Amino acid sequence: MNYIDSAVAEFRKILLEQQERCHSMDGENTDFSALKALIIGLIDGDGIGPTIMAEAKRVLRELLKDEISAGTVVLKEIEGLTLENRLSLGESVPKDVLKEIRSCHVLLKGPTTTPKGGSMESANVTLRRELDLYANVRPVTVPEEGIDWIFFRENTEGEYVLGSRGVELPAELTMDFRVTTVEGTRRIARAAFDYAKNNGKTNVAIVTKANILKKTDGMFSQICHEVAEEYPEITAEDWYIDIMAANLVNKDLRSKFEVFLLPNLYGDILTDEAAQIQGGVGTAGSANIGAKCAMFEAIHGSAPRLIEEGLGDYANPSSILRAVELLLRHVARSSAADRLQKAMDTAAEEKKVLCTGDKNGATCHEFGEYVLSLL
Repeated sequence: MNYIDSAVAEFRKILLEQQERCHSMDGENTDFSALKALIIGLIDGDGIGPTIMAEAKRVLRELLKDEISAGTVVLKEIEGLTLENRLSLGESVPKDVLKEIRSCHVLLKGPTTTPKGGSMESANVTLRRELDLYANVRPVTVPEEGIDWIFFRENTEGEYVLGSRGVELPAELTMDFRVTTVEGTRRIARAAFDYAKNNGKTNVAIVTKANILKKTDGMFSQICHEVAEEYPEITAEDWYIDIMAANLVNKDLRSKFEVFLLPNLYGDILTDEAAQIQGGVGTAGSANIGAKCAMFEAIHGSAPRLIEEGLGDYANPSSILRAVELLLRHVARSSAADRLQKAMDTAAEEKKVLCTGDKNGATCHEFGEYVLSLL
């Protein structure tokens, strides 16, 4: 069999797998208020992950100490999702680790490192697929500039679902794949419009490159507008990703935006830009939400540069602490979430303890102590 025949056979296999995935998108949402015991899985991750997670766990234990004592909340440490273990086993998420993860209702996860090159998939991509965490939700606020954004990024499709499964004609060309499904798009669109309706928002920006990618982005835009028809009180606007990236730095325009609805890759890029406007990727948390499970994490990576330079202790834990707030809201602990939000907002306003990523600033632990004192 020549290379082209082999590539065609692999593509047929991919098509059948994705068709089967389309047919399996179903499930009722977990009612967290009805659980006898809420199980929160804690995953340290790689690089600066253990350092920032140590502070997140201290804050979480303080906010939920009564429920932890009563046994209605269980914090479960999950080990083994380290780069070393994943490389040794050749699995992006080892099977025994995935089994432990599936026993939890929600996860708080530190950043994990993805090897460059090779065929090993990102641990995040694997977890999003295996747990069907289809909605990546990221809020960004800069009150003094009138910015109050929330991004709904489709989390299980696009370029990411098959990022390690491209085909190659050696010394000639390589080709990767993008996937957009009807049901996958419909459910992320409904999540965005439901949020807008329930939170008094009147504008949803649908961000694609549908003028170029007419099949995938074209269908994404079409289905989002079909869903929008069910919400007549909300305006749905089409924007192309390139001009929206420019709009976010346009101070005369950006405060008009409220809710963003995007395919996977564009959401990944645009939310990092938005976080930078807020104060840096270290300041924003991220929620990955599915019907039965959810995972909360910092939006930044494992920061190998800080580790290599011996500055890991100076990592900023703000992003993972914002993720803790998102987790608490998701599991109906709004009072605890409000306490943490107030403490984090106060820390940002007072600037008494600042993490700068070097020895001129505070350590991660010192910032954690400061937040605990504000609680």
